Amino acid sequence: MSENNDTADMSFGRGDNASKGPIIPKSANDALRPEPVPRPPRRSRKARSQLVIFLNFLMTVVVFVTIAAGAIFYYALDSFEKPGPLAANTNFIVRNGAGVNEIASSLERNDIITDSRVFRGMSRIYLKDAVLKAGEYEIRAGASMHDILELLQSGKSILYSVSVPEGLTVKQVFQRLTDDPVLEGDLPSELPPEGTLMPDTYKFSRGTKRADVLQQMLAAQKALVQQIWEKRDDDLPIASPEELVTLASIVEKETGRADERPRVASVFINRLEKKMRLQSDPTIIYGIFGGDGKPADRPILQSDIEKQTPYNTYVIRGLPPTPIANPGRAALEAVANPSRTSDLYFVADGTGGHVFAETLDEHNANVRRWRKLEAEKAAEAAKAAQDAGQAGTPDGAGAQ
Repeated sequence: MSENNDTADMSFGRGDNASKGPIIPKSANDALRPEPVPRPPRRSRKARSQLVIFLNFLMTVVVFVTIAAGAIFYYALDSFEKPGPLAANTNFIVRNGAGVNEIASSLERNDIITDSRVFRGMSRIYLKDAVLKAGEYEIRAGASMHDILELLQSGKSILYSVSVPEGLTVKQVFQRLTDDPVLEGDLPSELPPEGTLMPDTYKFSRGTKRADVLQQMLAAQKALVQQIWEKRDDDLPIASPEELVTLASIVEKETGRADERPRVASVFINRLEKKMRLQSDPTIIYGIFGGDGKPADRPILQSDIEKQTPYNTYVIRGLPPTPIANPGRAALEAVANPSRTSDLYFVADGTGGHVFAETLDEHNANVRRWRKLEAEKAAEAAKAAQDAGQAGTPDGAGAQ
């Protein structure tokens, strides 16, 4: 058995060596020489196609552009939202007709934003079909581009105002509009009729035209007069809205106290009903000086009372041909709904108001009382001036 096993082992060893082949020793040079690398498998025609190569290049470009666009958008969005460089609140003007490019460049030039390109690009995204509105805006310190864009889109610009008090003539109103430094443009060369401008405070933004404010005044007064005319007392001796405005303008000039206007109006209404002359001093002034108004230091003279003008109600009967000023709401309402009195006269009481009378005798007594008060005031003023002059004279001890 052992002999057979040895034989089997030897056979197995020979078979194994035979499968591997004889071992051929190599020289040192052969051992160190690199073995040849096998050739790679041949690429298919599809892989070698120019179209595939182009598509691969195109995909690479698209990926690169997408990444770059995302990075640029992130930078733009971050710049658009973060606080701006403005250190203190400032005013910024957007002119009529200005586009986004002009506005963005102006914002950057005034150091309100850091990058006009970002503002332009993000504006196109956010605005869509909306526009930036002209006007003057107050931009707060540190406002982001997003804040600024929303402000300019809202149109909430800085508002200015021009005040037209009751009792001014049309010519005086024109002068106020002309003198306003913010309003722009010219006024019409021809004045509108007296009494057609509504006294009020008118708000406007920079760039508003003077003619536009004038149109607001005209439209507002027309609507107001029509509204009050429709609610007037039915038995008034007034034939038209124009006559209502004329009488209201006289009431406006006679008293500045709202609580007196209905009673002053009743005096003139009573005089019209009795065919008496109105005898209003403001009509004398308008007849002489017109829309310019009386100089402050010019008193009414006796010769003025007798002066023949179409407006002098000491001379003419009834109402003057036109209003003598622009009356406000209170004066118009006072004439449309006057107090019910029998008063025919009034005179100043020396305290800013008036005292009323039904008869001429009462009125003359009130006039004497008023003149006495005026004389006392004049004497007190003269004494005060004299005392002030003496106090200003240096005495012997003070003179050198």
